[in-house]
Amino acid sequence: MTEINPEALIKTLVTPLIKHPDAVKVSLDDKGRYRRYYLSVAPSDVGRVIGRQGHVAAALRTIVEGSRNRHANTKKIRFRIKDYRH
Repeated sequence: MTEINPEALIKTLVTPLIKHPDAVKVSLDDKGRYRRYYLSVAPSDVGRVIGRQGHVAAALRTIVEGSRNRHANTKKIRFRIKDYRH
């Protein structure tokens, strides 16, 4: 089985949803039990990524967290969206 790059997957999923695709940044925090991927987009696009009542964000999290190879002994993946509104 091939290894999926979570950063590329996040960018591929988010880019069609937003108006400013050049502002997409994905950063990795690999400390502790989890690999945390943080997504930052333009402040005007945050609502598009989160969606109504968080449905889009929940779907993105499900896909990204499910992309981990369970047969390999790897850390669990967490996906966070940086929200500039708060």
